[in-house]
Amino acid sequence: MASAATTTDVLIVGAGFAGMYMLHKLRQAGISGQVVEAGSGVGGTWFWNRYPGARVDIQSLEYSFGFDEGLQREWRWSERYAPQPELLAYADHIADHFDLRRDIRLDTRIAAATWDEAAQRWRIATDTGDGYDCRYFILATGCLSIPTEVSFPGIEDFKGSIYRTSRWPHEGTDFTGQRVGIIGTGSSAIQSIPVIAAQAAQLTVFQRTPNYSVPAHNGPIPPADLEAWERDPRGYRAASRDTVGGFQNEARTDVLATESSPEDIRAELDRRWAWGGFRLLGAFGDTAIDPAANRIIQDFIAEKIREQVADPKVADLLTPKQHYFGTKRPCVDTGYFATFNRDNVELVDLHAAPIVTFNTGGIATTARQHDFDAMVLATGFDAMTGAIDRIDIRGVGGRRIQDHWAEGPRTYLGLTVAGFPNMFTITGPGSPSVLTNMINSIEQHVEWIADCLSWLADRQMASIEATPEAEAAWCRHVAEAVTPTLLPTANSWYMGANVPGKPRMFMPYAGGLNTYTDICNQVAAKGYEGFTIRAGETILSDSREFSSHPPMPDIPAKLMPIIVERLTAAGFMPA
Repeated sequence: MASAATTTDVLIVGAGFAGMYMLHKLRQAGISGQVVEAGSGVGGTWFWNRYPGARVDIQSLEYSFGFDEGLQREWRWSERYAPQPELLAYADHIADHFDLRRDIRLDTRIAAATWDEAAQRWRIATDTGDGYDCRYFILATGCLSIPTEVSFPGIEDFKGSIYRTSRWPHEGTDFTGQRVGIIGTGSSAIQSIPVIAAQAAQLTVFQRTPNYSVPAHNGPIPPADLEAWERDPRGYRAASRDTVGGFQNEARTDVLATESSPEDIRAELDRRWAWGGFRLLGAFGDTAIDPAANRIIQDFIAEKIREQVADPKVADLLTPKQHYFGTKRPCVDTGYFATFNRDNVELVDLHAAPIVTFNTGGIATTARQHDFDAMVLATGFDAMTGAIDRIDIRGVGGRRIQDHWAEGPRTYLGLTVAGFPNMFTITGPGSPSVLTNMINSIEQHVEWIADCLSWLADRQMASIEATPEAEAAWCRHVAEAVTPTLLPTANSWYMGANVPGKPRMFMPYAGGLNTYTDICNQVAAKGYEGFTIRAGETILSDSREFSSHPPMPDIPAKLMPIIVERLTAAGFMPA
């Protein structure tokens, strides 16, 4: 028999960085909160992803919280790009520093959440049979937390070990002397392949789509960066947040590759390549819009791959040709391309020799049999919506969120969903999230939600709900923001293209974290424009469409014809 439901002001799903910061902010506001977490520890992404070589792709100084100066000053990162064990230690430190564990329930999944219209509260059921009764329901479930359910014919017949990068054994693995196969060349694979290759007797990489990857040049944090941070941690973090991507990359929006000399282009790209990481993204203002400009970056990276890979045929197979640079999140690697020079590493092109079936010994392709002792599946995530879709969430009138999102996820600001009052999504679809430094996006969302709940409490309001008009207007704006860019041209997980049957739409907001933050602040300043707010029988309704539309940024004249053509073709401008 289930126990009586626990009553709390707010139930938070997920004890990653988002869930833990949300709990801390609620406490500061005098609002009671509980966190429910499926794992046996805190850390979210960094609790689950323990595959060899796992590390952050944003520099550590920027991939850390800035809301508490004491926390900033007492924590010291060992490397530019922190490895998973250090990131998990940081998560544990946050939980202990702010005494969060007493309000976090581990090893528990949310099975169902139902909105009680009469009581204006959420009724929550867990997989343990226990329940929660709360006014607000906050989904801090992460954008890349649910692996894709990719399988292969005959996989159950394989006699060796099978590992998924997204659910790596906590005790680790030892591939010494083993023949290992890995399927996938996304970020997880690109990080793990060099580490596995150094250990295994033989590593075979099965590649469907090659990915762009730039070197991390990982090591100690550069003294100049450390000095700038130590001088003014708060200012350093503010500068990081006030950017398009939520990280400092020296973006030169007014310099166009198509108007620069070959010598200037080469010097700038070489400089950024030598620095490493995502700095390459900010080199020129036209590479995300103009195919000709993007081709310049593509050719540069192709040359860099040829410099690192001895076999020209292998180098060619590793060179992306099916998507523009930046239309999938670039990978950041340590020795990835050079790994294919090792005698014990083989690359299999799945376009030339597709997988037919797994069998007891390994994998049969159309070309031949490959025998293995272990297989690694690096097959990605059901991004942005996967964790939410797996909860039976029912809003006004019992409407399921899966039905509301049947044609793709619809939100207002990436924070709320029409028909689901008092429910918030941290870094949900329709927010910048995965196009940015996630820590900065998390901070902005948590702080906005906390301010909203305090505003409601001060006025004794019972519920807040996005209007359908505001949701529709925001969805249109999200589509309008990405349409001028090359982003929608790739079959990326941004589009849901890696999950069979998932509706195809560009899910994150491409207008930039700084612009997005301004929009959210304007919405709040207007008394939460686009929301219906209730106090008992009293309804404070604002059914106006979202109107906090940002001004058109300064666009170089050369790019305007491309932008106008794309917006017109998509119906955003009159023909």
